[in-house]
Amino acid sequence: MSYILRFLPSSLIDIETEPETDQTLAVPPHPYHPQDADIPDYIPNASSVAELMVRFGSLLGITILTAVWIATKFNPKLKLSDKSVLGWFVLCGTLHCFFEGYFVYNHAGLAGSQDLFAQLWKEYALSDSRYLTKDPFMLCVEAITVFIWGPLCFATAISIVRGSSLRHPLQIIVCVAHLYGVGLYYSTCYINEKYRGLVYSRPEPLYYWVYYVGFNAPWVLIPAGILMNSVRSIQRGIAAMEIVFATLNRKRDQPKENSKDVPKEKPKEKSKVKHKVTFQ
Repeated sequence: MSYILRFLPSSLIDIETEPETDQTLAVPPHPYHPQDADIPDYIPNASSVAELMVRFGSLLGITILTAVWIATKFNPKLKLSDKSVLGWFVLCGTLHCFFEGYFVYNHAGLAGSQDLFAQLWKEYALSDSRYLTKDPFMLCVEAITVFIWGPLCFATAISIVRGSSLRHPLQIIVCVAHLYGVGLYYSTCYINEKYRGLVYSRPEPLYYWVYYVGFNAPWVLIPAGILMNSVRSIQRGIAAMEIVFATLNRKRDQPKENSKDVPKEKPKEKSKVKHKVTFQ
């Protein structure tokens, strides 16, 4: 090959070799997978991961503690377990309505924004780039989460504070929704990777095991526990009502004593007082 190149003009050699050099030195326009994903106007985050986590964690912590404090003022009899479940649903409602709501509203320009929520989404997208590629599934499932499950989380928290009978039905609805949503989220990634060869997460353990698996695992474990507790509570309530109804039915079905066999009391005779009238 070098022998043939000796007889070619130097300009032609440069033209033929430049594209090959450019391809080897080409830098991907973004750090996400797949590397050919279309993410226009991408700008790297201006803040470090530690700074983002501290700021975001502080906001969530203040929100949850404030909500629990207000709930305790309204209902001082709340148990520690009730406060924990209350805090969970306040956390879910806050994330669904505000954090995920930000994504639904700003998904088109997310890659080029430097807002706190935008930087957090860009950081998490290293484990799932669909959040930056206008993926239809992500937009649909997040929109449902924002407009339905978020408000229901706040409604569930209010029902806990008020001791409402709707608490356990609402908890069951929201927990099933969370489990179903996470199931769809994981299954679509698996199907795309298995049958289409699309991998949305970077290969580093931090992004796959911590971000993709770890950050979503609480929405499997905690809803499953709350769901079981609510089902058992409803089961105990129904069992108690059945016992009450059975007791009432037994009392109603007992044979009544025959009123004829009961001796009647004789009416007391009125004492007749004779008044002696004398005439003078």
